[in-house]
Amino acid sequence: MRAPDPIPKTARRLPVGAEPRPAGTHFRVWAPRRRRVEVAIDGSGALHALEDEGNGYFSGLVKGLASGTRYRYRLDGGNSFPDPASRFQPHGPHGPSEVVDPDAFAWSDGAWRGVSLPGQVIYELHVGTFTREGTWEAASRALGHLADIGVTVIEMMPVSEFAGRFGWGYDGVDLFAPTHLYGAPDDLRRFVDRAHGHGLGVILDVVYNHLGPDGNYLTEFAPEYFSDRYENEWGEPLNFDGPASGPVREFFIANAGYWIDEFHMDGLRLDATQQIFDASRVNVMQEMTRRVREAAGARRTLIVAENEPQDVKLLRPLEQGGYGMDALWNDDLHHSARVALTGRNEAYYSDYLGSPQELVSAVKHGFLYQGQRYAWQGKRRGTPALGLPRHAFVTYIENHDQIANSAHGLRMHRLCSPGRHRALTALFLLAPGTPMLFQGQEFGASAPFLFFADHKPGLAEAVRKGRAQFLSQFPSIVESGAALTDPGDPATFERCKLDHDERERNAAMLALHRDLLRLRRDEPALHEAPHGGVDGAVLGPEAFVLRFLDEAGDRLLLVNLGRDLPLVPAPEPLLAPPAGARWQTAWSSEDPRYGGGGTPVIESEDGGWRLPGHCAVLLRPAPLEGA
Repeated sequence: MRAPDPIPKTARRLPVGAEPRPAGTHFRVWAPRRRRVEVAIDGSGALHALEDEGNGYFSGLVKGLASGTRYRYRLDGGNSFPDPASRFQPHGPHGPSEVVDPDAFAWSDGAWRGVSLPGQVIYELHVGTFTREGTWEAASRALGHLADIGVTVIEMMPVSEFAGRFGWGYDGVDLFAPTHLYGAPDDLRRFVDRAHGHGLGVILDVVYNHLGPDGNYLTEFAPEYFSDRYENEWGEPLNFDGPASGPVREFFIANAGYWIDEFHMDGLRLDATQQIFDASRVNVMQEMTRRVREAAGARRTLIVAENEPQDVKLLRPLEQGGYGMDALWNDDLHHSARVALTGRNEAYYSDYLGSPQELVSAVKHGFLYQGQRYAWQGKRRGTPALGLPRHAFVTYIENHDQIANSAHGLRMHRLCSPGRHRALTALFLLAPGTPMLFQGQEFGASAPFLFFADHKPGLAEAVRKGRAQFLSQFPSIVESGAALTDPGDPATFERCKLDHDERERNAAMLALHRDLLRLRRDEPALHEAPHGGVDGAVLGPEAFVLRFLDEAGDRLLLVNLGRDLPLVPAPEPLLAPPAGARWQTAWSSEDPRYGGGGTPVIESEDGGWRLPGHCAVLLRPAPLEGA
């Protein structure tokens, strides 16, 4: 056994991990409580001691080792463990790590300039269920379909290596290693490269609030990765502000830039940021934002966050003490819309009525709760968001959480009337905000989306009980006595896989989404412009109007989720047409092409209005005869 040759830290791409060099591979790992760290080559039994830098890090160049070499770190002459910064775990989190050359892939996206937020349409997908094969290669074959319907950005659910044969990905344990379940690292690069070729951006959902319970070996290297100062909903909180937190911060900040640099991702979506605890003067999320922008260079990037308390500090510019992110998920609008569609406002929907006022207010102002008392939690919720651009709020009627938070994981179109579903789809895809679709939503997928996670027997039982306890907040589930699906049953996972042949069978639903996204793209009044805006008014118990104001010509969106509504008289200024013009129907959710029953005349010759039930209608001005 010989000691590797030293190499300057500045020559490294990442602060930790294995990096190929012309003469071999350089290794670096943080293990402050260890006296000796050796690289154990898988299959050969060879050991290579790393040099103690004197700062908790061990490093060194092992000559002759190339990309593809599999290895572990042997600690203090005892057990060996995977690299905490492994770039690939070909046999899962318990197996050896593999040396990967990030520069070996031949990219073809040199002209790609990235994505910025305004004008984007996001599509959330889970690689394992997006296709039958559940691989990046198979998913790439659907990229043309997404571009064709008007999607512009893919938001990929987490892909860091996790234990088991299937899972959502939020229990990742090797944050630098794309999971072997979906293919090799270059398969992910190829997916991103092809997406860019179709004009699609790709952002990655990352989890920086906890690690999974199985396959997490970080404490073998340094217990300081975790903190006992906070309570975390899903596991041990990470140490971003306690003793020895510097290397921990460096590890996670480097990970944020890693996906942008080595995989050409166009940004990140940060999961449950309210569980990222940091009392430091400079919050770790501020540094993550900076690193993402730096890693992208001249490319534009998009950073989206999930934040249950709705703290807009995440969106404030860095120079103003904010975190410099671009957008937040808007659960308020989702919750109100779900109540409007289903009539159910139990559990965490109990502070929403699904009323026209709520929907209009959410469209105009983003969050509904910006500091008011929130009865379900018994405290105030939200922060003032007035004045923020409307595209800073990501809006949706489906996402992975909200579909799965039910007894059967049913899609929204299965829970309400077809007419109401078409009408609310029109609202979400035409209104201000950044719309997001969940995989299969565009063609009315019949596959549910359930919670699934493959764990060892003891842990699997705890997950089953935890899931049942979470869903017990819904009286309708408890009282119905419905049997909950087993998250660990492979059949649960298989049921969630999309059948893309349904695009043809459900052509009407697909046409609805394609046409709405085309309207959003092509109608100037539906673009968020400096001179434009949107106003709205309640017209009835379940009806409202939005008026899109634009110098090139206003547009009127009428939404009626109730029965037919006559408006005689119609004393609402937003209904008044521009001078010398009248309103004419530009689009209707009741068009027979979408499965509707046809739309009658909205405004009669004598000026009376009649809004058809369960319908959305877009009106544009037309010149009056003789005007």
